[in-house]
Amino acid sequence: MDWLDRHLRVDAIDTHIDPGYPVARAIITHGHADHARAGHGQVLATAETIEIMKLRYGADCAGHFQALAYGEPLTIDGFTVTLFPAGHILGSAQVAIDHGGRRVVITGDYKTEPDRTAPAFELVPCDVFVTEATFGLPVFRHGPASDEIAKLLASVAANPGRCHVVGTYALGKAQRVLLLLRAAGYDKPVFIHGALDKLCGYYQDKGIALGPLTPVAGRDRAELRDSIVLAPPGALKDRERDCTGGGSAAAPAAPAARRCAPHTGSFSGSAAFLAAARSLRASPILSDHCWATKAESATSVS
Repeated sequence: MDWLDRHLRVDAIDTHIDPGYPVARAIITHGHADHARAGHGQVLATAETIEIMKLRYGADCAGHFQALAYGEPLTIDGFTVTLFPAGHILGSAQVAIDHGGRRVVITGDYKTEPDRTAPAFELVPCDVFVTEATFGLPVFRHGPASDEIAKLLASVAANPGRCHVVGTYALGKAQRVLLLLRAAGYDKPVFIHGALDKLCGYYQDKGIALGPLTPVAGRDRAELRDSIVLAPPGALKDRERDCTGGGSAAAPAAPAARRCAPHTGSFSGSAAFLAAARSLRASPILSDHCWATKAESATSVS
């Protein structure tokens, strides 16, 4: 495909997909920080991704924003761009580009497993399929999300008096874990770290009911017994520091394990968290990146 380079730049229209540095024109697949960065001149994305970028980086984080709905084609100098659901997080999109009778699909991050926090992945026929490969090695296999949540709840039942701390990223993962807990029948308040508060509120404003949530800030150990606490991975790294302060997605407050002691750790995250998760052999591990789904998708579109 001579009009798309290895940096995911379409030279003829000077447009990049998920560039890692500020550019004049960018198409952003979703709001995670390794894909959506501040400083671009013009940004094309779904309305939800634009709102998430503004929420995380500020209203002026790009010179100009243009929202594009799923399935709505936009033609730019002979290149037609269409966004399709990626199933990764709220607002996530695959980017289909049609030119000269050929179609390229750039997936961004995606998953095919059902997730009530995001529109389901849509399989898009194409000539070239550019897939992410976060867990591209065959060694990575993740069980059904419902089974992983069942492990967490079984541990809660088997360990009365303990606080269960779930390490989960603020955007997408936290909200998915909350909905999985509710679907499994857990209707108690879930304590959340301050870094998760803003984005959980955004999801709820979008009509995604997460159930009762309680800030963990200011709670003592007695209040956290028999509870589930969601906190970003960085808040679990240091058990010797107070964890219950506020913070933001960009700069969480102090790590979050000490006041939750005695506690049991579990993990909901991707590559950076996998090694730590493996050290807790019975701990649930959830991921939005599963190689099995990638292989199936690549076979289906070929």
